Amino acid sequence: MSEILSQAEIEVLLKELQGDAAGGETAGASDTPAAPADAPVSSRIPAPGFGNQGGKTIAYEVYDFRRPDKFSKEQLRTLQMLHETFARLASSALSAYLRSPVQVELISLEQVPYEEYLLSINRSVFTIISLPPLTGQAVMEIEFSLVFAILDRMLGGTGKSFDRSTLTDIERPLVTQVLERFFQALKSSWESIVMLSPGVEGMETSTQFVQVAPPNDIVITILFEVRVGNQRGAMSLCIPYLVLKPITQKLNAQKWFSAGERRGNSTTRAIWGAHIGKVGVPCAVRLGSARILVRDFIALNAGDVLKLDRETDQDMDFTVGNIVKFYGRPATSGRKLLFTISGRATE
Repeated sequence: MSEILSQAEIEVLLKELQGDAAGGETAGASDTPAAPADAPVSSRIPAPGFGNQGGKTIAYEVYDFRRPDKFSKEQLRTLQMLHETFARLASSALSAYLRSPVQVELISLEQVPYEEYLLSINRSVFTIISLPPLTGQAVMEIEFSLVFAILDRMLGGTGKSFDRSTLTDIERPLVTQVLERFFQALKSSWESIVMLSPGVEGMETSTQFVQVAPPNDIVITILFEVRVGNQRGAMSLCIPYLVLKPITQKLNAQKWFSAGERRGNSTTRAIWGAHIGKVGVPCAVRLGSARILVRDFIALNAGDVLKLDRETDQDMDFTVGNIVKFYGRPATSGRKLLFTISGRATE
């Protein structure tokens, strides 16, 4: 069989192709109305070649290679929950510290290039912070109007703001005291993920001196609205992706909730132990007791002897907060009087 078509066969094929093309155009014109020239482009478009096969469509999302997504939606939701907790704790801490109603509200959380974050900010106090045990630095930004409203309230004012863009040498330590309240709230809100120890590394008033990440690196920006009395302003927290990269697996909400009880118990015990270890309690050694009449008590003088209800070879009681906890006997070391514990009291 020859592989070369004759002229007649070529003409037959061309006629069939022209007929199919004409039929397809007619069917398309009759079945589907023409879209107007200014119709908006939909995010779901018909797949080429499937228009006559059940109307199959495909979905797509715009992907900008200059802004790659480093965090999944689930990880972003976990971060949002953490910083909603931070906002509540910060509100309570600042309200008690300033003796004025303070409300901190989470507005948005997104991942953007660091350069874009800096371009969106103007006239703010930038605090460069460290987050050990995480490596790297983050930024906490507070608008000047909000900073001066807080400082005015701290110094006995009504919370009035001032139109300035610099901090004096006296105002900087006061701002640091406010930041310590924010740090404590941040530490408490993150304790289910990692025990942070935030600290101030520097304080700037210009973005050109705040370089905690390369311009194109992705960062997490958390925007808050802070209300102090009648004043309101913006505050933001910027954490580079490289700082959070070692714990991204812990930001999985499912793992967080499933292991939350175990982590919470161990974390809670450590926190309670640290706080309770600094509490002072009264301790005393009880020699014994005796019952006497009131008239004998009034008549007591130096040199009188009272007979106690304890033998000389019996252990004495060691009390902690009026509760017997140990037994033991007195001893001496040089010119000091000691108490030797011989056993624990049974409850």
